[in-house]
Amino acid sequence: MPYELYKIIHLVGLAATVAGLGGVAAHTLAGGTKGTGWRKGAVITHGVGLFLVLLGGFGMLARLQIAWPWPKWVIAKIIVWIAFGGLIALGKKAGPAKALWFVQLALVGVAAWLAITKPF
Repeated sequence: MPYELYKIIHLVGLAATVAGLGGVAAHTLAGGTKGTGWRKGAVITHGVGLFLVLLGGFGMLARLQIAWPWPKWVIAKIIVWIAFGGLIALGKKAGPAKALWFVQLALVGVAAWLAITKPF
């Protein structure tokens, strides 16, 4: 597959991840519980988004012929990906769900900075 397709997959995955996190946080802040509303759909969207981010990211690495040992910016992006995976737990409790809005924006900014500048 071409590099551009992997990039699209990566960005769609990021959008799905952020949408899923926002959905879970909004559901929690609106007073929803585990068995109500569309929480399950938001959690699934988050998981599918994480998979697409990983698929697109590793596809781009392959197309760019970046192999092990990875540059430090790639390792930092994987750490950001792991953080996005763990954020779903914050969205399930009302107090941390408010902070989730800002944390996920900061993580998107860090991921973009790493991808664009490849600082190390």
